Amino acid sequence: MPLHVPPAPAPALRTVLTALGSPTAVREARTPSLRSAQQPATPDLPLPLHVLDHVTPEGVTATRLAGWRFLIRCGDRAVAAAETRLTADGWTFSHFFEGPYVTSTERALRQAESATQTYQARLLSVPRLYMLTLWLHGDPSSDGTSGQPAGTDLLVPLAPAPPGIAAHLPHRVADLLPVLTHRATPTAPPPLLGTPA
Repeated sequence: MPLHVPPAPAPALRTVLTALGSPTAVREARTPSLRSAQQPATPDLPLPLHVLDHVTPEGVTATRLAGWRFLIRCGDRAVAAAETRLTADGWTFSHFFEGPYVTSTERALRQAESATQTYQARLLSVPRLYMLTLWLHGDPSSDGTSGQPAGTDLLVPLAPAPPGIAAHLPHRVADLLPVLTHRATPTAPPPLLGTPA
């Protein structure tokens, strides 16, 4: 399999396992499918979640590791996801959630397994566009916590993608980044007209 999923930090995994074992955490989560699961829930496919804060005019990206996201599997399918965050005291459980990004992530990972090149799977969030992508990083030996998207890396927008960007279609970073930069750059409002003479 050419797709490499980096191992999550052990403390991050422990926080998810603890939350899954807590009836209070599961019952209070806004995840009906997790609350009504008939089979044991297990964390699977941990992915480092990076956030694209901005792109410089020279095209240099500024990303940061925001946490680790785990798909929560019941039987043979993912029914929810769990996120962990790094705090001053170490890794902590953040929240459970469900929705289209859970199934979209699972679908994109299956598609990426058929790639001819070996990639490391990560997630890249673009908050200004309300967009999440599967980031296929070209260095599979990396620990997954650092690095910037290289021009030859692939980004696979997850559904729902912003209008005009096709979900589940892989794009080279060098091709998609200018589009994202253009869309995320606020445009100046038109100048105010003076009072009529």
